[in-house]
Amino acid sequence: MQLLIYILVFPILWLLSLLPFRVLYLFSNFLSFILFRIIGYRKEVVLDNIKMAFPEKSENEIRKIRRQFYLHFTDVFMEMIKSITLSEKNVHKHFVFSDLDVINDLYKKNKSVILVGSHYANWEWMVSLNNLVEHQAYAVYTPIGNKYFEKMMLKNRTKYGGYFIKPRDARKVYQKNSDNNVLTLNALVSDQSPQLQKTRHWTTFLNAYVPVHVGAEQIAKDLNQSVVFYEVTKVKRGYYQCTFKLLAENPREYPDFEITDRYLKEVERQVAKAPQYYFWTHKRFKHMGKYDEWNENYKRD
Repeated sequence: MQLLIYILVFPILWLLSLLPFRVLYLFSNFLSFILFRIIGYRKEVVLDNIKMAFPEKSENEIRKIRRQFYLHFTDVFMEMIKSITLSEKNVHKHFVFSDLDVINDLYKKNKSVILVGSHYANWEWMVSLNNLVEHQAYAVYTPIGNKYFEKMMLKNRTKYGGYFIKPRDARKVYQKNSDNNVLTLNALVSDQSPQLQKTRHWTTFLNAYVPVHVGAEQIAKDLNQSVVFYEVTKVKRGYYQCTFKLLAENPREYPDFEITDRYLKEVERQVAKAPQYYFWTHKRFKHMGKYDEWNENYKRD
């Protein structure tokens, strides 16, 4: 069944990817209308998340952000399809990297990098970074249910020379590269909610007191890798700019969780500038109010 679905769907996706951006965005307009007005895909989740993050905004402002989000949401979906046949030259026209000296200077210092970002704007085109830096790039990805689409996705994402690894393999790969003195750029998107039983740290994020992932900081300290935040800005429809900010060159010098808190503050600042480009469909605040439960049942000494 998986193969049959792939055989039926992939040719359609490939043909769509050949269309010019302006035509794809017409499809995006239509798809956005269907998702928002007809299906109502996670409308209440999105609304509740935005209300939580921005209690000072009026009802009209919040609903406007939600409408704009759905159009951006389908834009990114179309941009992912376009990536199937988009050349590297054209990717770099639509996704521009600035401040690469932040990364290159660390390479000159013989430092590997933990590159942290968020589910904001279009992070999919970050894969084109590999050919612009000296580090070897790695990224963690979540496997999808259809193995044929997963193979297609990995082929598309790795055509710039980077590597994608499953979450369960990440630490082993990072450790092996470190042991072999391979300088790497290890990309992690860490703004989602962790499982309660695996939580080590709570903090205020987007106006809610919630558990947060600390894996990026822990890996950085264990392997002595610098931490850099990447910020993607949507310049206009189909065009993005990515900048870099050094959060910690020597992470072992920082108290526990300080780097994580600094990272989340950067995400909050990014989201506040244009909240319609953040991916609000995730249930990021599902553990809010569960601190006492965590403290009683799961807290580690």
